[in-house]
Amino acid sequence: MANPWLKKNPFMSMWLSGANAAAGSLRGHAAAQAKRQTTTAITKATRDIFDIWTAGLMPAPVKTRKRRR
Repeated sequence: MANPWLKKNPFMSMWLSGANAAAGSLRGHAAAQAKRQTTTAITKATRDIFDIWTAGLMPAPVKTRKRRR
């Protein structure tokens, strides 16, 4: 006699397919957001390092005095 618990259930199959599709979509969105944040952080760090190295090459800004009346 066949075990009824091992029988295929079409409703369970549809539910799991939908859940897998939703999980895949969320995983894709999370990976894309992580990549955007990583790219932003690397760009900011590169710009900051470049600014630090080039700051020594520029002359100090001249401070102007405000006129008193």
